[in-house]
Amino acid sequence: MTASTASTAEKYRPALHFSAQNTWINDPNGLIYHDGVYHLYFQNNPHGNVWGNMSWGHATSEDLLAWTHHPVAIACDENEDIFSGSIVFDRDNNSGLGTAGTAPLVAFYTSAYKPGHARHGIQAQSIAYSLDGGYTWMKHGGNPVIDRGSPEFRDPKVFRYSSAGASYWVMVAVEAQDHQVLLYKSENLLDWEFLSTFGPANATGGVWECPDLFELPVDDDPTRTKWVLIVNLNPGGPNKGSAGQYFVGHFDGTTFASESTVSEVRGGGPLSEYQWLDWGRDYYAAVSFADVPDGRRLMISWMNNWEYANQIPTFPWRSPMSLAREVSLRTVHGRPRLVQAPAFDPGQELESTDRFTQETLQVHDAALRLDQAEGAVQRIELSIDPGTAAEVGLVVRGGENQGTRIGINIAQSRLFVDRRNSGESGFHEAFASLDTAPLRPANGRYELTIFVDHCSVEVFAQGGLVTMTELIFPSPLSTGLSVYASGGSASFHDLSVVRFD
Repeated sequence: MTASTASTAEKYRPALHFSAQNTWINDPNGLIYHDGVYHLYFQNNPHGNVWGNMSWGHATSEDLLAWTHHPVAIACDENEDIFSGSIVFDRDNNSGLGTAGTAPLVAFYTSAYKPGHARHGIQAQSIAYSLDGGYTWMKHGGNPVIDRGSPEFRDPKVFRYSSAGASYWVMVAVEAQDHQVLLYKSENLLDWEFLSTFGPANATGGVWECPDLFELPVDDDPTRTKWVLIVNLNPGGPNKGSAGQYFVGHFDGTTFASESTVSEVRGGGPLSEYQWLDWGRDYYAAVSFADVPDGRRLMISWMNNWEYANQIPTFPWRSPMSLAREVSLRTVHGRPRLVQAPAFDPGQELESTDRFTQETLQVHDAALRLDQAEGAVQRIELSIDPGTAAEVGLVVRGGENQGTRIGINIAQSRLFVDRRNSGESGFHEAFASLDTAPLRPANGRYELTIFVDHCSVEVFAQGGLVTMTELIFPSPLSTGLSVYASGGSASFHDLSVVRFD
């Protein structure tokens, strides 16, 4: 389980988010729903709480909230580190890796070859397979299955493509330094044929990593679909450091054609014009689950930033994951945009200790503390009419000289998270930050859903059209919640605070 009380060395342990028991984690890997269970694999250092000894850790959940930890799934050895990748259920045993009556799970990972190996310095794509539902894994004797002789070729995401009578496996991977996504096809998961490349495009301020490609209906219309290509980037995000961007377009089984590219020139165009998965500092390596029931597309990300990842003040564990999110496409100003919502409602899934509601609050150039709604772990929902105010918002995890400000600058049409006084921040010079995202009202109002945990805030604005995810490290005693308006009067409507601490 991930839930804990905020005490001693575990004071930052999240209650709503997955975290390792006592080691380091980064990218989510091999996300799949199989036999009624969500499997979360992840980059893991089994021997410490900083990056190194890259292996695949493993946890499972039935509800994406309570997690069971399992032994390391695919371990590094003297020849290779096990970098990021994905898992598919080979239900028809195309690979021949299954047995009579047992179809395999097949994991694709990047072999990062170590000194002493014939491929030292090379990154290539390899396979492991499981015959017990994903709990134990065997490496394929013919590894690697794709080797370009490249030092920066990684992060394979594999899925089944079917259209017009054709059906085969597709892999997307990256040439990280070249800002290119590479596509391959296979009939048997072992032999791969090169298809095409995509990129460079839009944000290229750092290496491209952890791609994903999937199809979604537009406005819930199954007859009208688009393809979404996810490309994570480090550094070069909209508020510095690592982040994830997306493209919307068409995939014909061979080539992905973007309809949302702003610039095909490296470094061209302002970052604010690109489509970002999340505008916060701590949402990276986001990828989606395979085989989720009812065609839902669920994603999860590493909740950290490579600028300061190894230094965040958690112990003995380091780095949590984001909440799982359901993503969909909605038409906004005539163009399909990705919207995100929590994949579950913890207000229904978890037993809450308290629920505070207020139909309307009027605030004039002041901050109003809501003593009945304070807490360390919360889901906050509200609608804000900015009225005459220049700035409106909330302060969460407030205490003496401490608090995280989540607000909206009306004139600039910017949502922001200000964590400069959020708590412990001196562990790295880049951490204390004021981060922003473009946000416009809908029918004159701003709709916010905010998840507050022991070490994070996740903001879903305007129905998930804009999201911001940020780590914070407040004192366990800082549990105050306030609403505020500056430079005029504002009204706060339909305020709901569910507490889980």
